[in-house]
Amino acid sequence: MNRQSVRSFSERKVPEHIIYDIILHAHRAPSAGNLQARDFIIVDDSEIKQALCKAALNQEFLVEAPVNIVVCANLSRIKPYGKRGLELYCIQDSAAAADHILLLAFEYGLAACWVGAFNEAEVKTILRLPDHIRPVAIVPLGYLKSSPELTSRIDVHKLIHKNKW
Repeated sequence: MNRQSVRSFSERKVPEHIIYDIILHAHRAPSAGNLQARDFIIVDDSEIKQALCKAALNQEFLVEAPVNIVVCANLSRIKPYGKRGLELYCIQDSAAAADHILLLAFEYGLAACWVGAFNEAEVKTILRLPDHIRPVAIVPLGYLKSSPELTSRIDVHKLIHKNKW
């Protein structure tokens, strides 16, 4: 209930064992047919973070965060599901993993934000991704610079529909 997207990070580095543990848990997210059609790229190089920032509509907090985890769909692992797997299941696999990253980051006392607004082709070029790897989300990760207020939510009763609309 207290997890939220944070776009302001301190300079404090995140220990590698914590990053590894977060990815280990993200890897346990559900996946279509247990094919695990996702990969994780850890970016802590300042030049690459700057390039990702540019590709992500100049969202400066990508540079500010000590680390960015780029969650990618691995299209070669989802082939048994054909077109639907390539268009949807690998994206769902990646999204479930990204959500696990956000939740575990919060458990570790870290701040994070799901970034989906970026030029996919640019990110592929920056990270030198092969054709079968598709970036789905960038998750900047770090310690809070300052505690933000909780954001509001639509009343959950307006979102629940039973049996039909």
